[in-house]
Amino acid sequence: MAEAADFQLLDRAGLPDDLRWLVERYPREMWQGHANIHGMATTWLQRHDMFRELGGMLTKGIGDYREGKLTAPEFARWFAPRLNHFLGNLDGHHNVEDHHYFPVFAKAESRLKRGFEILDADHHTIHEGLERNAEAANAFIRTLQESEDRQRFAADAYADENSRLIAMLARHLADEEDLIIPLILDRGDRALDPD
Repeated sequence: MAEAADFQLLDRAGLPDDLRWLVERYPREMWQGHANIHGMATTWLQRHDMFRELGGMLTKGIGDYREGKLTAPEFARWFAPRLNHFLGNLDGHHNVEDHHYFPVFAKAESRLKRGFEILDADHHTIHEGLERNAEAANAFIRTLQESEDRQRFAADAYADENSRLIAMLARHLADEEDLIIPLILDRGDRALDPD
């Protein structure tokens, strides 16, 4: 895992060149037309799109609150279930990847093993971000019965944590797709099914 440390999530602009050979063979613009896109690959992309959408909703929601478009009680009712859904599903998704899919994928194509180590390291970084996000969200929700100044300060702190988490997630999802989707397209679902 030492080499994965060289490609920290917040410091990289994408996967290292030596891990991009499959995505160069199967670039994004050809994914939707490929015969192996249905099944596992489509499910993976849909799940990632859901995380992007939920992250965008949370970002917009906190922005709407900060702009005064929602009252504190309205925002709290809207925000809490969506945040819990986002954080819980993201954590669960990463656990399934780390314990089931990544080991199977790394075994199927040993030249990509380091890529899965990088993605696994990302999950640890993102998990820490999820914890900070939840702490900032809880601190913010606790202030909703307090002064408007305290609410604004806590909303700003949460917005900063949310922005950081969404940025990490965007980089990770794109890199994960660039590693995994071409592998699925190349090998097909049956060759990569962990069950």
